[in-house]
Amino acid sequence: MARLVFLLLWVLRGPVLCADCPKLCSCGTDNKIICQDGKVDHVPNDFPRGFSKLIFKYTSLHIIPSGAFFGLNNLTSIWVLQNEALENIEENTFVNLPKLNEIIIDKAKLLVHIDQGAFRNLPQLRYMTITNTGIGYFPVITNIHSEDFILLEFRDNINMHIIPSNAFQGLSSGTLNIKLINNDLTEVQGHAFNGTDLGQLNLAGNQNLQNLHDDVFVGATGPTVLDISRTSISVLPTHGLKFVKKLIAQSTANLKRLPPLDNFVELREASMTYPSHCCAFQNENTKKKKEIQWSAVCNKLYNNISSQKESENSRLLSKRSLQMNSTFPQEYAFIDNEAWVDLNDDEPFFDYGFCTNVVDVICNPKADDFNPCEDIVGKDILRVIIWLMNILAIVGNIAVLIVLLTSRYKLTVPRFLMCNLAFSDFCMGLYLLLIASVDIRTKGRYYNYAIDWQTGAGCASAGFFTIFASELSVYTLTAITLERWHTITYAMQLDRKLCLRHAIVIMSGGWIFSFTVAVLPLIGISNYRKVSICLPMDINSPVSQAYIIFILILNVIAFLLICFCYIKIYLTVRNPNFISTNSDTKIAKRMAVLIFTDFICMSPISFFAISAALKVPFITVSNSKILLVLFYPINSCANPFLYAIFTKTFRRDFYILLSRFGCCEIKAQLYRTETTSSIHNSNVRNGALATASQFGQGMAYTELQIANHRRLQEAQTLFMRVPSNN
Repeated sequence: MARLVFLLLWVLRGPVLCADCPKLCSCGTDNKIICQDGKVDHVPNDFPRGFSKLIFKYTSLHIIPSGAFFGLNNLTSIWVLQNEALENIEENTFVNLPKLNEIIIDKAKLLVHIDQGAFRNLPQLRYMTITNTGIGYFPVITNIHSEDFILLEFRDNINMHIIPSNAFQGLSSGTLNIKLINNDLTEVQGHAFNGTDLGQLNLAGNQNLQNLHDDVFVGATGPTVLDISRTSISVLPTHGLKFVKKLIAQSTANLKRLPPLDNFVELREASMTYPSHCCAFQNENTKKKKEIQWSAVCNKLYNNISSQKESENSRLLSKRSLQMNSTFPQEYAFIDNEAWVDLNDDEPFFDYGFCTNVVDVICNPKADDFNPCEDIVGKDILRVIIWLMNILAIVGNIAVLIVLLTSRYKLTVPRFLMCNLAFSDFCMGLYLLLIASVDIRTKGRYYNYAIDWQTGAGCASAGFFTIFASELSVYTLTAITLERWHTITYAMQLDRKLCLRHAIVIMSGGWIFSFTVAVLPLIGISNYRKVSICLPMDINSPVSQAYIIFILILNVIAFLLICFCYIKIYLTVRNPNFISTNSDTKIAKRMAVLIFTDFICMSPISFFAISAALKVPFITVSNSKILLVLFYPINSCANPFLYAIFTKTFRRDFYILLSRFGCCEIKAQLYRTETTSSIHNSNVRNGALATASQFGQGMAYTELQIANHRRLQEAQTLFMRVPSNN
């Protein structure tokens, strides 16, 4: 009978409610009133008292007036959806509604004003969203005083620019989840979240938001989840990060540096833009684990734990015997369910949780093969070597350039080529100096500098220097080799002599080629940003891959050509008809030194680089740094010594240069005398002083013989780069 009465009342309830429905609105049996018509141009004032949900949709409302919902104490939800004409919400609109837990205002693009007193005393409010409006400031919501958890969402309000201080104070005594997504925020002021228990804070999509005030979280507990994705934030605040358990900063290109990692006390998960930031958390965890591993106190604790495990069985037996003894005092029962570590009372208190409190941070994106979690150079021994290499390359090649360019002797083709070689190797030294300097400055903290370095002008300059220098060096070495082969092979044919103007044209081509190859990664064909050592290792596109393979194969061809020419030179010198004053053994040794330095420089790099360019890598970037330091700059360090400093001609020019400043004058005079004497003796040995009748061919033939022999002697002198023992 009771069920029948209840059913009858329920059936009668609907028509009564519908009978009280405002004009142009519809009512349902689920206590819902929907005002959905373009003819609705004002808020009705005759709402029935028993309904719980009110929806305004597609209306022509221009204003929601003060007291519009007064007395609707059963109202739990108010939705204002797609009201394109709505412009103003007056004070005391959403006020003193004890059961209201949901307010949604969506797609009211003309809504530009919400009165400061529009929201007050809503103790049960749990969800509030204001989206797609034209409001240009953050509304006052500090008088809501909700007693429960609340989710607050402001989304797609493109005219909202500033979140003021204390904007959420008094909003709720419970936990706040705040979503400020895709607005046009430019500033979040200090103490903005003061007085709140902040759970999730989502600032994603505010592309003009460049920084958070350092005191933005002062006075707040939290946030535990912080999302700054798709913003222009470049610096995180240092205060308040200790509560963050999850950090999301995806597509946040300007966030290149992190605050001190000690601020992230509770962090467990991070989604970042750059892999280097994940390296920061990984390195910090590794560091903490090492500190714990070497901590004497922690080792003592681990020993105690091991001892406890060994005696666990006997302890359990004792526990069972105590449980069976009915006379055991009840006040000592806590012994049964607590674990104890036997500590000396004289020892100071120590938080043993420190020894087990290191939790790995789950972070993405993880470091890839091109950017491992390490410094630029990586190992200390490599740091020492790279400094030695760049000092040798810079000092040696500067010395060669100064001596050759200030010499009083005529600028010959070999001297001109040597100047080009010294300059290219000097550029390689600059590259090594840049890499070594940045490595020292960022040691142990490269994760905070990786993005600025690899995407900035520094890495682009270093990459340009190394490619320009290496290609110009290879080109010049090839030109020097070909010039020496040509000089020795055609020594007797003066009409085929290589002139300085020919060498200038040849080297102009080399400069243009090297410059072009070095510029291509700067305009999108591969790039120097891929790795920390600024080499063009990006092969993602077919054009970039072809670019890398072309350079490597060209270098291999140049090396083979150099080897071929030196073999031909050696065979020419060994010819009995070739006039030589040096032994074949000495010549062979010197050629072996030249080819060996070229080989150890080019072969390992070319092999591994070609395999990587073909996407079949045999070596990691970490190990490739060993090649960079030990093999890549060998030619740049060795060339000034093998091609200039170790030669007798260079020493002569060097001492003559010093003599201009009053130093080593005797040594310089000895070299001048020796040079004059050598020319005179050479002329005597080759019949320069003989008469024309002795040869039967007159003075012209004699002068030609002298000139030819001087050409042969010059060719051999140029070839003999390593100084003799005497």
